[in-house]
Amino acid sequence: MVDVFGATSTTEDVLSGINLRGKRIFVTGVSAGLGVETARSLAAHGAHVVGAARDLMKAEAATAQVRKDAEANGGSFELVALDLASLKSVRACAEGLVKKGEPFDVVIANAGVMATPFCHTADGFEMQFGTNHLGHFVLVNRIVPLIRKGGRLINLASAGHRFYNVDLEDPNFVRTPYEPFVAYGRSKTANILFAVAFDRRHRGNGLRAAAVHPGGIQTELDRHLDPVQIQKTVEQMNKQLASEGKAPFQLKTIPQGAATSVWAAVVAPADEIGGQYCENCHVGKIVPDDVTITAVSEGVRGYALDPKNAEALWKKSEEMVGESF
Repeated sequence: MVDVFGATSTTEDVLSGINLRGKRIFVTGVSAGLGVETARSLAAHGAHVVGAARDLMKAEAATAQVRKDAEANGGSFELVALDLASLKSVRACAEGLVKKGEPFDVVIANAGVMATPFCHTADGFEMQFGTNHLGHFVLVNRIVPLIRKGGRLINLASAGHRFYNVDLEDPNFVRTPYEPFVAYGRSKTANILFAVAFDRRHRGNGLRAAAVHPGGIQTELDRHLDPVQIQKTVEQMNKQLASEGKAPFQLKTIPQGAATSVWAAVVAPADEIGGQYCENCHVGKIVPDDVTITAVSEGVRGYALDPKNAEALWKKSEEMVGESF
């Protein structure tokens, strides 16, 4: 495949000329930001999108344009309730979908939280690992029977994974001092490892999985961050970029941020993205663990694609949620 897309490509760029009528796509986290744009762009190209959100009133207001674009282009959109920080809610959502029995061509695990203060999910898990990884782990595995042969799972990850591997000995920070970005990085590594393990388990049945990094975007995900600290971080990045003769860092727009999710979900060849980490609408290359990287560089750490690490996480996740898949 000729890679004609990149960091500035938008959802409309990657979906240009593509008709998704007849496709059913499930997207989590459709009450703001990337989730809304992901749902909108897919529905605007004819797909039937089922969006999941914790706050349905908020999501209803946020997705008004999604419905308009869907209706204007032969697509459709519906909402279902899902709180990823509660396994009771996760299981109820999955059971409702399975009972309905309507298949999906793609599942996009988009929802997440970032750099939260130390707190726990309803089931006692550290909030970021519990929400970003364990909630999706249970949800996706429970709705596998609904995913059509040839279907895909797309997990939203982050460049934040490149700084912290998962800690399967202390996932809930019982013994480790809690640091918001350490917890975030671990949860994002888990998102990639889940895609790796899922892909290995299901590729024989025609299902593939990949993880995607959307890039630097300003969304509600930033709500726990200190604006002053963000500005200092950007200034540091720009100093480094200037020393390398590169242009200053620029945040992506939301349509640019959602482009890689959409590209991996319905545009890129399955064999190209299966079991991989994607960014800027292409498959990321492994960066050795001893190589220093910045928030604006590209690449995926080897530990995030390690099959043994992925299997260990899968087993630990099953143990934590009390279910085997």
